[in-house]
Amino acid sequence: MNLFRLVADLMHLASIVILLLKITKSRSAAGISYKTQVLYAIVFCTRYLDLFTRYVSLYNSVMKLVFIGSTFYVLYLMKLRYRATWDPAQDTLRIEYLIPPAALLGILFNYGKGFDPIEIQLLQIFWSFSIWLEAVAILPQLFQLTRTGEAETITTHYLFALGAYRGLYILNWIYRYFTEKGHVEWIPVIAGIVQTALYCDFFYVYVTRVLKGKKFKLPA
Repeated sequence: MNLFRLVADLMHLASIVILLLKITKSRSAAGISYKTQVLYAIVFCTRYLDLFTRYVSLYNSVMKLVFIGSTFYVLYLMKLRYRATWDPAQDTLRIEYLIPPAALLGILFNYGKGFDPIEIQLLQIFWSFSIWLEAVAILPQLFQLTRTGEAETITTHYLFALGAYRGLYILNWIYRYFTEKGHVEWIPVIAGIVQTALYCDFFYVYVTRVLKGKKFKLPA
C-alpha cells in the first residue's frame, strides 16, 4: 500500500470519528444529513460483499468492518437515540434520483467479463455501483448545507476529512499510474474526480473562513 492510499484511508476513518464525536458529545444530529448516511451504508454494504469470501489482509478486513459498523451506528444514533435533533425538513434531497443512475452505470460499466462465473460478475456490478453511488452520496449533505447556509465547526471538519479522503485517492491513482506501468482504473478515477469536484465550493469556504477561525457560512 502506498502512502497516499494509507493517508486517504486514515482521513476517511478520521471523518467517521469526527462525526461520531459530533453526535455523541453534543447529543445532537443537527446539521447532519440522514440521507447521506443511508447512501454510505448502501455503498459499504455493496462494495464489501466479498468480505467473507476473499481475504486480502487483516487491515483490509478490519477497515471494511469499521466502515460498515460505524455507518450503521450513526444511522441508529440519528434515527433512534437523537431523533428529535434531526430535522427532516432540511434533509430534502430525494435520493431516489441518485440510486437508479448509479445502478445503471454499475451494470453498464464494470470490470466483469462475460466468461466469469455469475457470482463474480454480480460482485463486479455491485462494486461498480458502490463506486458510482459514492461519487454522489455527499449531495444530500451539501444540499442541506446550502439550505441552512451555515454549519457547526465540527461538522465542517467532518466534511473536510471526507472530501480530503477522495482528493488523496486521486493522488493515489496518479502515483499508481507512474509506478505500475500506466495502470489506470477508470471507474474509480472518473467517479473520484466527480466526487471531489462536488466539494469545490465547500473547500473554498472552509479554507477562507473555518481555517481562519471564523464560522462556516455560505455567501449570501
